[in-house]
Amino acid sequence: MTRQDAIARATRYFDSGTLTADLARRVAFRTESKNKERAGEIEAYLRDEIAPFLDGLGFSVDIERREGAPPFLFAQRLENDALPTVLGYGHGDVVDGMDQAWEPGLSPWTMTEMDGRFYGRGTADNKGQHTINLAALQAVLETRGRLGFNAKFLFEMGEERGSPGLRQICADERARLAADLLIASDGPRLKESLPTIFLGSRGSLPFDLVLKAREREYHSGNWGGALANPAIQLAHAIGSLVGPTGQVRVDELKPPHMPQSVRQALGDCVLESDDDGPEINAWWGEPGLTPAERVFGWSSLEVLAFEAGNPASPVNAIPSRAWARMQLRFVDGVEPAQVIPAVRAHLLKHGFGMVDVRQVQEDVYRATRLAPDNPWVDWAVTSILATTGKKPTVLPNFGGTLPNDCFADILKMPTLWIPHSYPACAQHAPNEHLPRSIAREGLAIMAGLYWDLGERS
Repeated sequence: MTRQDAIARATRYFDSGTLTADLARRVAFRTESKNKERAGEIEAYLRDEIAPFLDGLGFSVDIERREGAPPFLFAQRLENDALPTVLGYGHGDVVDGMDQAWEPGLSPWTMTEMDGRFYGRGTADNKGQHTINLAALQAVLETRGRLGFNAKFLFEMGEERGSPGLRQICADERARLAADLLIASDGPRLKESLPTIFLGSRGSLPFDLVLKAREREYHSGNWGGALANPAIQLAHAIGSLVGPTGQVRVDELKPPHMPQSVRQALGDCVLESDDDGPEINAWWGEPGLTPAERVFGWSSLEVLAFEAGNPASPVNAIPSRAWARMQLRFVDGVEPAQVIPAVRAHLLKHGFGMVDVRQVQEDVYRATRLAPDNPWVDWAVTSILATTGKKPTVLPNFGGTLPNDCFADILKMPTLWIPHSYPACAQHAPNEHLPRSIAREGLAIMAGLYWDLGERS
């Protein structure tokens, strides 16, 4: 039996409709991790779906809990201590279903195939992606009769609420989770038709800006021009932090420079929109950088929400309070512990000391980035090229945020992420979907990777 046999077995899993059936069953679990009423389905997803599948592949499986966190699943299949060991990761929780906002005929909990896409909550994030990886692993095992490497998996059910307990699990279970590398799938490809590898992720740090001017609102006709408007003040405070074309104006929120290895890796990377994507504003962001460098090699500071007065029903009154939720996406080279103090100091220096800066969450996803010249990167590029005939794009990190710091910083392992989605997949919105073409190609890619990993022994 050969590498091509394993790839053919993996793609037959797609062509036979088995992937459709498996993914539809998994999508039907309403695993919204921010909804406390879904605790039973969150438990059932691991117990009734993932555990039996891995058990059937000869893995030992344990489902464990940590206080204040959803359950975790540990699995391992150890063939020989002398063989390389790979750790896989996935999350079975999803964001809110947003049931009423989907297009007519679509539901978040009933997978629907339409126009070459699988629609349903979790198809892209992350049930579809780990379904592809598990099936590819199965194809290699059935073809070779063994994996040829040791395999471990860690599944969590709280990624969409900040991965509570994951860092502690990784710290407590370093020996149990030890591996030569992580191979996992989440996030999007650079574009739909282009296989992609990313080696880390930007960090994410949300914070609130609050300005309370007085206890109540006052009529704008009687007092306009005599009372400070907190909405206007807060708008100018935000403008001191980030410029009118998106340039971050606080040094501590940006990396000191972009490493040459990152520039080289992004040299051929062109950020493009697929058919459903937005038009890219080439004039936005850090001057002197390409759009790809701004997303994958630099920091961005966004206003996620801004509120003053009564937006649903404005009245002729000067608001008493203004609030904004900010989000910093940052790359390796930014120290998250310095961000909030730096924002406070900057606002004070520029005359906005009345603005209260509040950190939103204690756990902050740190930025991570595997060096593009790491030998595992060349190995993965060679494997994917052999499978697809297409050289994958290698991103030092992707623009979004994943708990990759748990694996790179705590477990101290190289990290390779092979995404099976694309930027316009609507992963946190109504009408989330996974293109059939990516699912089928993803099965082939992962079967090739797992086969080649077994050849390294």
